[in-house]
Amino acid sequence: MERYDCIIAGSGPAGLGAAFALLESHPNIHILLLDAAQVSSGGLRNDCKMNFTFPVGFPTEYWTKERADTYLARIEQFLKPDILEQEKVDVYARRAERIGVELLRIRQSHLGTDGGIRLIKQLTARLIDMGAELSFGETLISADTDAHIIRTDKREAEYGALVVAPGRHGFDFLRRFMSASNIPYADNCIDVGIRVETRQEHYPIVSDYYDPKFLFPERTRTFCTNSGSAHVVQEKYESSSGFIYYSVNGHAYSENLPPNGLVNFAVLRTVAFTEPIASGQDYAEDLAALAMLTGGGHPIMQRVGDFRLGKRTTAAGLNGDLYDFEPTLKSATPGDISLAMPSKFLTSIWKALKKLDTIVPGVLHPSTIMYYPEIKLYANKPQFIDEYFMAAQDVYLIGDGAGTSRGITGAWASGMRAADGILRRQG
Repeated sequence: MERYDCIIAGSGPAGLGAAFALLESHPNIHILLLDAAQVSSGGLRNDCKMNFTFPVGFPTEYWTKERADTYLARIEQFLKPDILEQEKVDVYARRAERIGVELLRIRQSHLGTDGGIRLIKQLTARLIDMGAELSFGETLISADTDAHIIRTDKREAEYGALVVAPGRHGFDFLRRFMSASNIPYADNCIDVGIRVETRQEHYPIVSDYYDPKFLFPERTRTFCTNSGSAHVVQEKYESSSGFIYYSVNGHAYSENLPPNGLVNFAVLRTVAFTEPIASGQDYAEDLAALAMLTGGGHPIMQRVGDFRLGKRTTAAGLNGDLYDFEPTLKSATPGDISLAMPSKFLTSIWKALKKLDTIVPGVLHPSTIMYYPEIKLYANKPQFIDEYFMAAQDVYLIGDGAGTSRGITGAWASGMRAADGILRRQG
């Protein structure tokens, strides 16, 4: 049985951040980085927007501004991102402030989906050159935390430290792993919302601020804006019971596809449950099942003009001079999102959109499309036993799936922080 100084499960930004931090400090360290996917996965592959301003991406229960800024400086030095310029943002910020909305000023970098894939290839090649062993298509099954042995679908291996970084797609895997490893955790918070798609002329702020971050009342916010060659996509998830469902997301391409004049962004409402709901994920999966039932196995889309009139969108109604662009998510089912989305979420989101239309007039043009569901599962809250995200003896849980981050830079920072803890323990 081979022994590794550190085994990292998950090759997204959290796993990469941990691997590079370990190798840069100890070039001879023996690392195995494995991933259930056939390619390096995670947020770098999804439009690759990186935010370099606290608190975006950093849950404040785990991060102070001082600590986050220290790690952000290290990430920026390592990745050397090109920070986007911002113009006319003060105008939008003043409009927002007048109606009780906050526009965050964030230092951002954007590579696009194609640029992110290119960066992933560079980073994984660099890890191999530094001596790390990478194994894609290998799934972590379990860990014996007393014997320090993992079992995958291909082998058993001994570890000095184990870093588990499954990301949002691995949310349910992490729940099962924590239960099997006797790691206490809470799972009571979810983000549920819609993805908005419209012409860029109806949301011109993106010409001045690529991914504007608006914070509305009732824990509602904009998230993950894409413009240029922007497309809404559906992502496949499997529930804890084996049910397949699709959540929507957004992509933008920097080089491979020409601009299409569209923009898309999410509007999400955060809800933290109390008793008797024990699991936010179980609730979210039930919402997803209802959405799939309503949409015939696919996400639902509805034009703003139809929503205002209280009627469903139909395939025939997507034509004509008023509805002036074709939806980019062709598989979405024209329908009525109010049949599938709880009113608590939908009411908060519609209030936020009306405020947003005051700040950026035009976003609620009748042709604007609302896609549902967009559900974010990154609210596992393990009980950590030290400040470096160690949850059991020499086992570290990091990234969006473990609730220690919300986005690329936060995930990368959580990986570096875990690496600092490992190095501290190993001397």
